[in-house]
Amino acid sequence: MASSRRDLAVRASVDQGLLSPAEPVVALLDTAGIRASATALTSAFAAVTDAPVLHAFAVKAAPLVPVLRLLHESGLGVEVASPGELALARAAGIPPTHTVLDSPAKTPAELRQALALGIAVNADNLQELARLDALVASAPTSSPLGIRVNPQVGAGSIDALSTATATSKFGVALRDEGARKTVVQAYLERPWLTRLHTHTGSQGVPLALMAEGVGETYALAEEINHAAGRQQIDTLDIGGGLPVNFTSDEETPTYAEYARLLADTVPGLFDGRYGLVTEFGRSLLAKHGTVLARVEYTKTSGGRPIAVTHAGVQLATRTVYAPDAWPLRVLAYDSEGRPRTGEVTVQDVAGPACFAGDLLATGRELPLLHPGDVVAVPDTGAYYFAHHYAYNSLPRPGIHGFTVTENGGGDGGGEGVVAFTTVRKPQTLAEIVAESGGAHADALVG
Repeated sequence: MASSRRDLAVRASVDQGLLSPAEPVVALLDTAGIRASATALTSAFAAVTDAPVLHAFAVKAAPLVPVLRLLHESGLGVEVASPGELALARAAGIPPTHTVLDSPAKTPAELRQALALGIAVNADNLQELARLDALVASAPTSSPLGIRVNPQVGAGSIDALSTATATSKFGVALRDEGARKTVVQAYLERPWLTRLHTHTGSQGVPLALMAEGVGETYALAEEINHAAGRQQIDTLDIGGGLPVNFTSDEETPTYAEYARLLADTVPGLFDGRYGLVTEFGRSLLAKHGTVLARVEYTKTSGGRPIAVTHAGVQLATRTVYAPDAWPLRVLAYDSEGRPRTGEVTVQDVAGPACFAGDLLATGRELPLLHPGDVVAVPDTGAYYFAHHYAYNSLPRPGIHGFTVTENGGGDGGGEGVVAFTTVRKPQTLAEIVAESGGAHADALVG
């Protein structure tokens, strides 16, 4: 069980010195959990279609080379949205045939590189399509090429993450006057356009709305193929964005639920005529990451206890600035890494940054925390500790993968042995200075 592995990993982090007064914050990744999520995804779609499916992990969710390699070994490809993400994917050994390039602002150089490598490209707009015209005419390419469309089906509960609104910056807006006709004509004029892409889901978007966006895009593909008199579009990239449950250890909704919903609402999607691409990110990693931080001080203000920890806005940026949209659980452990017991007390859990709003949790009911205790912040494997925000020049934490093996002769009675491996070393003060212009100290006064 994931929660049991987490408890063992917290204790082992303290015992083995990964978390200590010298290293007061650390991030953990449960490799068994990541593999299980990858298997759940591939199995969910295999259960509803025999068509080929490329599950391309959205690198933005966890831009870490060892994570990309682990997912690739689990049968997944990658979706990249910048030269940096492509470099990470190549460093992880992901082949071009398992790589998809999406971005609303691709430069000519990015497009040229992708086409030279044979990477799939989804053009975000008609101006980008004109760039592809010139590149395709100048040199042959094996890259599958398509257009991203916005079905404009509406928003979820988090506006900033809703990609299919009437005014979204992504894709060609299908319901704008003349847009659909223009897209159909663009395909008829370019027989090398063989894919169609959409992305409706993300945190706060209900499954029904995600399926509606996919359904609109499928209908457009059918219209284009009918107009062409052949199956010009052979692959639909349906994006990702399965929302994550941040309120408990339960993994809901599931990939199986989503795949079954698509099979019920867009049955033609799975009848074998179309290859598929998915681009899930957060849902593959979130549940399998945990931030651990030592409690440095405790105090009382206005009658409410406050625990000051070493995890705050530098790691949980979205939660600190938008706590209602991005609430996180906080779990209490004692100084030895054991689950803390005692009377539950309403208290705040604060981070180390120098502004009043740096709070992981406000008015949270927890056993009263003490200096030297450990707080664990689960569900942080995506978009949290891999996306450092350098407020106060706070260092990036070390990230460690962990595995748990039974210790007890195979009868299930052993507690389990935790082994850690380094994913990313903690940032040093020298590295902070170097990144902050340390080699150019006299640049403005010389």
